[in-house]
Amino acid sequence: MTDQYQSPLSSRYASPFMLKLFSSDTRYQTWRRLWVSLAKAQYRLGLPITAEQISEMEAHIKDIDYDCVRQREKEVRHDVMAHIYAFGKAAPSAAGIIHLGATSCYVTDNADLVIYRDGLFYLRGELIKVIANLADFAKRYASTPALGYTHYQPAQPVTVGKRAALWMQDFITDLEELDFVLQNLKFLGCRGTTGTEASFIELFCGDTDKIDSMNRMIADDFGFDSLFDVCGQTYPRKVDSRILNCLSSIAQSCCRMANDIRLLQHDRQIEEPFEQHQIGSSAMAYKRNPMRSERICSLSRYLMVDSINAAMTASVQWLERTLDDSANRRISLPEGFLCADAILRLAQNVTDGLHVNEKIAAKAVRDYLPFIATENLLMEAVKRGGDRQQLHEIIRRCSMEATAVMKQGGECDLLERLANEKQFGLSEEDIESIMQPELYIGRCAEQVEHFVEKAAPLISDIKRQSAQIEL
Repeated sequence: MTDQYQSPLSSRYASPFMLKLFSSDTRYQTWRRLWVSLAKAQYRLGLPITAEQISEMEAHIKDIDYDCVRQREKEVRHDVMAHIYAFGKAAPSAAGIIHLGATSCYVTDNADLVIYRDGLFYLRGELIKVIANLADFAKRYASTPALGYTHYQPAQPVTVGKRAALWMQDFITDLEELDFVLQNLKFLGCRGTTGTEASFIELFCGDTDKIDSMNRMIADDFGFDSLFDVCGQTYPRKVDSRILNCLSSIAQSCCRMANDIRLLQHDRQIEEPFEQHQIGSSAMAYKRNPMRSERICSLSRYLMVDSINAAMTASVQWLERTLDDSANRRISLPEGFLCADAILRLAQNVTDGLHVNEKIAAKAVRDYLPFIATENLLMEAVKRGGDRQQLHEIIRRCSMEATAVMKQGGECDLLERLANEKQFGLSEEDIESIMQPELYIGRCAEQVEHFVEKAAPLISDIKRQSAQIEL
């Protein structure tokens, strides 16, 4: 326990991977790696930097003296300069060439891009795990009839698996968007105070080819294939907006699925995992609340709202840059990643242990099937010589009468009423032969099978994901 506030995303919900990725060590070690990369490129391109200076810098990437940084930042009121000072203390022979020609955004923005990229790769793997769980679930229950709902009112039956395929399709859409963001993520490089690279024209005596080479070398060191063609002092804040929009999209899909599960758990058709000793309520011991799904919805709301921060920041970047983005980005981007991580971890847990009460689902179908089957009964009666308009009126009248009985607590007697209507022309046996739930689920099983097969290559990507970036 601690007497200081901790973000619940850090203390309760996010994974060790994501906590480490957004830790101070990862961020500031990445700054030092960027300074080393810059020095290496400048050394290779002929600037007065020695191999010994670079070696000393490399030897002190991880041993950051945070007390020294804090003390220096109090004096100079500048975090980057404080870290340059501390790095120079650790590598004194290189103190004079650290950050040569660069501006603060060289380390702050490029480090952010590296961290966000690694975070997106990690979330990609977490998202695919949810998709894989839903694929297994959808396939298992592809043919299991379930009552469909439109406007949350009983409608034509679907299957349990078809409903899961709808959730799965949303997540695959998110995966496609995430891949687009990753494929189009570019590196800032070292571009100077307003993006003109003027300081490097001076350093390289007007040789612009060397400036381009330097930026390509640094980008290569950090695994980026391309750099922004033009920029101000920072990378375009539209990137942040694109990233948080992508995370918001994942939250939307998780929230939609979790809300559906909550509705179905109310009817006891489907239940999220519930451990043997889990307590549903401190007062009502019998309760089995869908707390994981509720938490998904709760966190998803936060993330969807958080995405507005990046949109507002991107819209007010005055000319070459303004610093009102900094404090907001320090909170909104890391918290957005941690929140997406937490939501996907919960979604994995729920989809991995989702339980179907098949008898209750079947009863829900049975209870409403007499009404749902009336169209088929109408067609059968017409085929036997009945008048379509007269038959429609019989069904309407009998349905209203049966509904009135049900509203008084009675059982549905619609089929019995129809069988007793001589003009309807169908006996109880005739009607009963049409009352098979599987006759009313259309192509659900076929649709699920086709969709899961189509998604199989995406799901196999989990194996490749296990070899992703290690921090």
